Amino acid sequence: MRGLKGKNVLVTGASSGIGQAIAIRFAQEGANVAVNYYKGEEEAAATVDMMRSASADAGIEEGALKDMTVQADVSKEDNVSAMFEKVVGTFGGLDILINNAGMQIQGASHEIPLDKFDKMIDINMRGAFLCARKAIAHFLENGGGIIVNDSSVHELIPRPQYVGYTISKSGMRGMTRTLALEYARDNIRINSFAPGATLTHNNPWKDDPLRKADIESHIPVGRSGASEEMAAVAAFLASDDAAYITGQTLFVDGGLTLFPSFRTPWTG
Repeated sequence: MRGLKGKNVLVTGASSGIGQAIAIRFAQEGANVAVNYYKGEEEAAATVDMMRSASADAGIEEGALKDMTVQADVSKEDNVSAMFEKVVGTFGGLDILINNAGMQIQGASHEIPLDKFDKMIDINMRGAFLCARKAIAHFLENGGGIIVNDSSVHELIPRPQYVGYTISKSGMRGMTRTLALEYARDNIRINSFAPGATLTHNNPWKDDPLRKADIESHIPVGRSGASEEMAAVAAFLASDDAAYITGQTLFVDGGLTLFPSFRTPWTG
């Protein structure tokens, strides 16, 4: 994709899942990638190894790209500040932030322990904002930049027993739109992509045929998404091919947000 080669990219929560796939995709595109992780130093290092293999397969000379791992809890301001300082110091700057770090908690809304609810809001919403504000401050001093937020179909579709997650992703939608409008004249583009059901190695239902079949029965295209498909959209939104797009959420969901129960026409 145009405009990604040589760019400096920070991907939060990149030691596994969609974040890992995003880090690998940007390395394939010739970008320098910083892999943020909270826990799992070995997994983060493995992500870097996969990035290097992917860039080599793409014909990029060994050693041509910079990469790094950086530990940080994105919900803590001092951690975020230290992470940005390390990434900017190592790469010489930052061009693209991918706000991917997040978590889910399931439970009846009236029974969810408040400490767990607060933790999810802190990571999913506060963390994304802390990283965004730090990136924006850097971008304002360096002629612009790009933020891509990993949201969810549940910024639009309510999901019973996931009230905290739904709130956090609805908040991400508001944050994306507000920041995009506020900084549009500063050469800063901010968008989100919203995955639907996605198969990752740590997905709790990927090895449960009955549960997987039930989930996929609600998806109009009839299958779950792949993390690589989400990564492709993140790369697109960060590329020059999306230069005229800002403040938008691109749903990557196999049609899940299209009211799939309406797929069969009403009769009578």
